[in-house]
Amino acid sequence: MSLDLAVITLILITLLAAVVNGALGHGFSSLSVPVGLLFYTNRILSPALVLVEVFINAYVLIINRKSLPQVWKRVLPMFYGLIPGILIGSYVLSSVNPGAIKFMTYIIILPLILLQAAGVRRHIHSERAVCIPFGAGVGILYSVTTISGPPLALMFNNQGYTKRDFRAALGFIRVAESTLTATAYYFLGLYTPASTQLLYFIVPSVLIGIPAGAFLIRHLDAETFRRVCMSFDAWIVGFGLSRVLIELGLLASPMAYSVLLATLLIDSYLLYQYFGIRRTKLITTHARGGSQTLTADKDGGSELYIPAIPSLTGARTDNAQTRSSDGPTPHPALAKPEIGYPKNMQGE
Repeated sequence: MSLDLAVITLILITLLAAVVNGALGHGFSSLSVPVGLLFYTNRILSPALVLVEVFINAYVLIINRKSLPQVWKRVLPMFYGLIPGILIGSYVLSSVNPGAIKFMTYIIILPLILLQAAGVRRHIHSERAVCIPFGAGVGILYSVTTISGPPLALMFNNQGYTKRDFRAALGFIRVAESTLTATAYYFLGLYTPASTQLLYFIVPSVLIGIPAGAFLIRHLDAETFRRVCMSFDAWIVGFGLSRVLIELGLLASPMAYSVLLATLLIDSYLLYQYFGIRRTKLITTHARGGSQTLTADKDGGSELYIPAIPSLTGARTDNAQTRSSDGPTPHPALAKPEIGYPKNMQGE
């Protein structure tokens, strides 16, 4: 296969998606599929991606294995629901018109991304009863599109999973769904030369991108990085949906691009709210003169440490979390006797 525009785009988007997955522990398919569908059908793209995802998800599960004993029983009903869902979805992929599948992919994923970006939370009390039908829906969605991150993130955040439990549960479910889907694809004969040869371009991107993402996230605020990636994903899905509407003859250009415009407006508003709230928290914390650690959403897993503002006298504040002693040295005439804090209270 020559390096045409489709192949170059696939290499670049899978590299970017692998960086995001290495940084956050999820997001590979959510970014790869919307862009890949601009050039390939689900029937060609999904079999290639699912083979790669088996190993990516196994890696995520291994590095978060310490939290697995706390979550596996909780997500086991979801696993039971995956099995019939994956069987149904794999059959749909093998038999339904590719254009209709592409349209269904975009129309389902876009509202899920926007709901996740909006931070929607509504706790479900009868979790075990909901997990089986939810798992079936995720199984159908994943086996058709290889995307399941947005609904799983909504579910786990909604139920109050901690950061480590979130990643362990996500790894467990995604290892199960990718392995079962890869097996179903094999028995349905979906592995064709057109799909398997895409692995030559996807695998090198993954091998480079995942370690690069793990290194990059050490120098970034993970929650802001995650939120920006989510916006990019929403914009791409909005553009893809507009293109599919034109391809299927449902809307003519330029009217079809009103979907993209609406997506940009909604996400811009959500971004404005997100950064406004974070800025308010920063200002409030500094105004109180104390240090604080702001913990982001469980799926972002970021922590933003805000150092305390030094007092005029140069003495430490009484906040046990204060770790910063930077600040101007007071004039000797203004200095008060230092308080004899124990060393463990001084953060030293």
